[in-house]
Amino acid sequence: MTVNSPEPASSTLATRLRNFSIVLVAVALSVALFLGLRTQATTVSVTDLAKNSTPFEVAMANENPTLIEFYANWCTTCMAMAPEIKKLEQEFDDRVNFVMLNVDNTKWLPEIAKYRVDGIPHFVFLNPNGEAIASAIGEIPGNVLHSNLDALLAEKPLPFTTTKGQMSRFKAPTAPSDSSSSDPRSHGAQVVD
Repeated sequence: MTVNSPEPASSTLATRLRNFSIVLVAVALSVALFLGLRTQATTVSVTDLAKNSTPFEVAMANENPTLIEFYANWCTTCMAMAPEIKKLEQEFDDRVNFVMLNVDNTKWLPEIAKYRVDGIPHFVFLNPNGEAIASAIGEIPGNVLHSNLDALLAEKPLPFTTTKGQMSRFKAPTAPSDSSSSDPRSHGAQVVD
């Protein structure tokens, strides 16, 4: 018969420290995993932005400058810009109206025509009187929007304004033309045989 002798006190202390370290690492990893999953779950969507945006009618009446974004839920550029728009909303909270108008909603057809929306995202900057002072179409860097909003609040000219970029001029003919002499794809250039 063998008799087990008790472990030395230093060995027991080492085992306890090792177990305690394992528990600490497990807790730290669990917290990191939880925070990582939570961060992924809080992505911003254009639908969320639209739900929380200032209603158009309120924006036109409250005498704050306004940024209108014409968007669609299927617009990948609109989706890509959503986190940046959310940051701007948080920074300019209560000083600038952020209005989201869905181009797929026929309710907004008068505004789509008024602001000449022909591409999305389409941003319209309105002064405190509700007058459009500039517009921009497409993916706009956050720092450019930020600078424009700062200027809008200060009632100064916006530093970054664009229309639609390069475009071709077209003048509709008043009478049918001979198709052999011009091609509508030429944008008015003469066709030489």
